[in-house]
Amino acid sequence: MVSISRIVSVHPKLVQPQRVLTLSNLDRQCPNLMQLVFFYNNLPHQTLKDLSLNSVFSNLKSGLEETFTLWYPSAGRLGPNQSDGKLNLWCNNQGAVLAEAETSVKTSQLGNLSEYNEFFEKLVYKPAFDGNFSNMPLIVAQVTKFGCGGYSIGIGTSHSLFDGAATYDFLYAWASNSEIVKGRSRSDELPKPVHERGILLSGSLQAPRGTMNFPSDSSSNAKQARAMAIDHLYQLIMQTASGQKGFPMQIGGTSNPKKCVLKTYHLSGAMIEDLKRKHFSMQRGSLPFSTFEVLAAHLWKARTKALEMKKEKLVCLQFAVDIRNKMTPPLPKSFSGNAYVLASIMMSVAELEQTSHEFIIEKIREAKNSVNHDYVKAYVDALDGPQQCSSLPPLKELTLVSDWTRMPFHNIEFFRGKATYACPLATPMPQVAYFMQSPSDNKGVDVRIGFEAENVSAFSECFLNMA
Repeated sequence: MVSISRIVSVHPKLVQPQRVLTLSNLDRQCPNLMQLVFFYNNLPHQTLKDLSLNSVFSNLKSGLEETFTLWYPSAGRLGPNQSDGKLNLWCNNQGAVLAEAETSVKTSQLGNLSEYNEFFEKLVYKPAFDGNFSNMPLIVAQVTKFGCGGYSIGIGTSHSLFDGAATYDFLYAWASNSEIVKGRSRSDELPKPVHERGILLSGSLQAPRGTMNFPSDSSSNAKQARAMAIDHLYQLIMQTASGQKGFPMQIGGTSNPKKCVLKTYHLSGAMIEDLKRKHFSMQRGSLPFSTFEVLAAHLWKARTKALEMKKEKLVCLQFAVDIRNKMTPPLPKSFSGNAYVLASIMMSVAELEQTSHEFIIEKIREAKNSVNHDYVKAYVDALDGPQQCSSLPPLKELTLVSDWTRMPFHNIEFFRGKATYACPLATPMPQVAYFMQSPSDNKGVDVRIGFEAENVSAFSECFLNMA
């Protein structure tokens, strides 16, 4: 049991003038709360002795009030535009929700914190949601004290508000402002967020000066301006539809959904180096393959093999690419909105089985390098519609990867010292593979991914044998 003792609204320390912040189509794709739990169960004895749940809660509250001074949109609400129904961000100072809780459970009873546990869901406050995003806070948090004296801080942030990089900056600022442990080093150089999203708005995102406006025909130039991730997704959906009756209602099989099992695979630095040696010839003068490229190629092959799809089926690998430096001019480094698009490669199951890891990596690089200003414009335009709230139907032919290794959330010090672990909760798309930096192994990577129960064993064998 987790017992919540109080729930409060948290408002900006300095009330900001009310305004409407127009969102981009990238912001509108997923307005849901993305949830993360930080565990701090390695606190020194003296620190535990000096702390009380009340003081932790009060410092978190005052720190959040301070953080809202610069991150003021976080205290607002989403609301539909009356003219077209698209979600925008209403900076109206309605505030966040912060909960205080206790449990007699000891963190040692939870086992390996990197492995998802349904108990973790009780460690983030979950407001009632009636489908109206106008009533949903954009930031929710819960601090829970464990029977052993350790703490967890569970946080939910709206994906329409931040992408992963901006979430990291926001939480880093909040932790720095909270000063839960007196004498903890506090950074004076906190990033100042840039909240304007105008450059990414559909219809106003123009081609950079000096570049050609591609015609709307089938010429090779026109094809270069298309977003391959959108085209490939459309092909996969049509491929699925061709084998089913009642399209589109049957895609995803919502009538009898199978529960996803979330698994975390720890790949040590030594395992990753072994994988590189087995599959990649490091030619002199060539650019070394990154850990992300190696693991993405290996995971795609392993997942496709484990799911035993027909040889003629098209399968697709898509991964998020940060566009802050891909735009002309570049977006500010501290841009707080969603600044990721998907890059994509596609081939048949037979081709994927026969081709080498090295060839796949070259395709990954080609896809990554194809993401430029024009690609982003085509991608944003393709998302245009009255409302971007629908979730993607689960397609086993689609392998999605999100790289969190450059956002080591466990390094955020709400208390003195790093978190023992920072664990994402169940997401709207559990099939997405998350690559996360391991807190206990600087060169290691934790891979979190969801599968239907009958596929877990086959994937584990394919993925871990490094063959």
